[in-house]
Amino acid sequence: MAEKATGGAAGAAGRAPAADRPDMIRNVVLVGHSGAGKTTLVETLLAATRTIQRPGRVEDGGTVSDFDEVEVRQQRSVNLTVAPLVHDDVKINLLDTPGYADFVGDLRAGLRAADAALFVVSASEGVDGLTRMLWEECAAVGMPRAVVITKLDHQRADFEEVLATCQDVFGDGVAPLYLPVVTNGRLNGLIGLLTQKFYNYATGTRSENAPGPSYQDQIEVYRGPLIEGIIQESEDESLMDRYLSGEEISTETLIGDLEKAVARGGFYPVLATGGGVGAHEILQLIVQGFPSPLEHPLPEITTIDGEPAPGIACDPDGPLVAEVVKTTSDPYVGRISLVRVFSGTLRPDMTVHVSGHGLADRGHEDHDLDERIGALSSPLGKLQRTTAKCVAGDIVAVAKLSRAETGDTLSDKERPLLMTAWTMPDPLLPVAIQARSKADDDKLGQALQRLVAEDPTLRLENNSETRQLVLWCMGEAHADVLLDRLSRRHGVEVEKIELRVPLRETFGGTCQALGRNVKQTGGHGQFAICHLEVEPLPSGGGFEFVDKIVGGVVPRQFIPSVEKGVRTQMQRGVLAGYPVVDVRVTLYDGKAHSVDSSDMAFQIAGALALKEAASKVPTLLLEPVDEVSVLVPDDHVGSVMSDLSSRRGRVLGTEPVGVGRTLVRAEVPELEITRYAIDLRSMSHGTGTFQRVFLRYEPLPAHLVDKVAG
Repeated sequence: MAEKATGGAAGAAGRAPAADRPDMIRNVVLVGHSGAGKTTLVETLLAATRTIQRPGRVEDGGTVSDFDEVEVRQQRSVNLTVAPLVHDDVKINLLDTPGYADFVGDLRAGLRAADAALFVVSASEGVDGLTRMLWEECAAVGMPRAVVITKLDHQRADFEEVLATCQDVFGDGVAPLYLPVVTNGRLNGLIGLLTQKFYNYATGTRSENAPGPSYQDQIEVYRGPLIEGIIQESEDESLMDRYLSGEEISTETLIGDLEKAVARGGFYPVLATGGGVGAHEILQLIVQGFPSPLEHPLPEITTIDGEPAPGIACDPDGPLVAEVVKTTSDPYVGRISLVRVFSGTLRPDMTVHVSGHGLADRGHEDHDLDERIGALSSPLGKLQRTTAKCVAGDIVAVAKLSRAETGDTLSDKERPLLMTAWTMPDPLLPVAIQARSKADDDKLGQALQRLVAEDPTLRLENNSETRQLVLWCMGEAHADVLLDRLSRRHGVEVEKIELRVPLRETFGGTCQALGRNVKQTGGHGQFAICHLEVEPLPSGGGFEFVDKIVGGVVPRQFIPSVEKGVRTQMQRGVLAGYPVVDVRVTLYDGKAHSVDSSDMAFQIAGALALKEAASKVPTLLLEPVDEVSVLVPDDHVGSVMSDLSSRRGRVLGTEPVGVGRTLVRAEVPELEITRYAIDLRSMSHGTGTFQRVFLRYEPLPAHLVDKVAG
């Protein structure tokens, strides 16, 4: 017999549930839009297994999952959290994820750590765009899924309408296992379509009865398609013929095939819950229908040099391979790493190899080093409960990993390995910040590095051209949470400032200019005169310096000095302080003094000549133009194209991508898309994504020059 998980009795919040074998573990991520009821469902399941005494309420800030100060204030999840419980001797790690698109990094971390997903859909609100996209992501990797329709005790709840929406949006294989029984606006129980029993919760405890005759027609409407859907996924090819010939298929056979179909990711049962009803049915499906870590394929694993690493399996006795799926830093507790162990067994005080590769562009430098594991604990909200070990397939919190960051691999120090990183979207909302005081400025750098280590969707940029510190975020809510953490967690006050887009300057015509630097003092003076011709080059032409000095009027050793002075002035700009590009400068005449001429004197003369040239011909401001690729559902293509045109964009074309989606390509000035991440989300109801790549610089329209340069 398999060894049992322990814990889960009344008052078990003080003890950590543990499992000694992967087959006694289920890792389940809860997915759905903000407000669908994921956190409330976690509370319901924790209370049903007596892990907690009673379920908390999001509105009161008393839930296990939403314990962060930001979550309590905003009454929504912004972090990935894990809530372990035990049902039928199986340890279940419930991974509660944020439902708002700005926090997709934590959501994808939850998908990485899980072996199956519960898609939580509100009976009063239906399916949103983000949930559709996540369903497609899970389908792409074959993750087993089930749907839980929540809030059936809500006055606007409509089970049949939401079920129809789920079947339309999620596709084939979506079918209800239970029908809700609502009396006088209250959810009293569920009717099992396979067992044809009524599970009555009206008295506060679950009891079994026969459903009333009034429900028979409704049962038949849903039971037939359910059985056919299960049989289609059965490995017994004769089952469909037997069913169509009128043979009654046993409930045990159907349940067995259902569990196999769910675990394979080929069938997606729909469950129902509300007001505490339905918890037992959900837990039974998780334990019996969802796969254990043994059945879930491991992510690709290589050596730290990128060579394949064969022979890794979900085996507690195998080589250690684990991944940091979430990192949090606390000024008092220190760094806590939430770790999923894929192979081997993690124990306190062991030394592991920490590898992080591939995120250097977001401020995560590649790193390989050995670190000693601190205490292991099983988190339940704020509570960290000590545990002796963590076997393959399980999830644990690790203390004192000072260098480990989100996405890092932990492995045996004698056999370092690396897990292929999961896909993270690019942060596309730039937010410029500055410290409010010198004291804040002194602490800002370290605080930001901690945020970057925690959050791979954050990119930190110190722009040398605009001299601004820029946080690249997923959206406004993401930015607000980051600034809140800087203030409350790290004691650093910052403020948002207007973002400056790095422009360029160039010359609008050809001219000749004189640079005269003649200063005679009592002692050693300065003497340098140079004559320059300045002419514009085509876009992307860069900078050319041409030497046409004849007769030695400018000594050879001072010609590079003139070029250096010109380059220095080009970096400083000649109109609004932006670098000068696409210009050819020709030195054709000048004068020198045998005593007073020097390298610095000719540098100054070259800079003065370029500034004089700028006063003789029009000087143009150039703005960066990006190639933007926008992926949206077909319904939003028209509004997206119209919006891009209103941003001075040039739409290059469209192309279909998959079923029901279109890629719109356009060239758009960067000045017009600094907040496009927010605007596109609003325009497409959260279903649109975009990418941007720098293309070239183009002249800024005359009517915008004063506004931008000023």
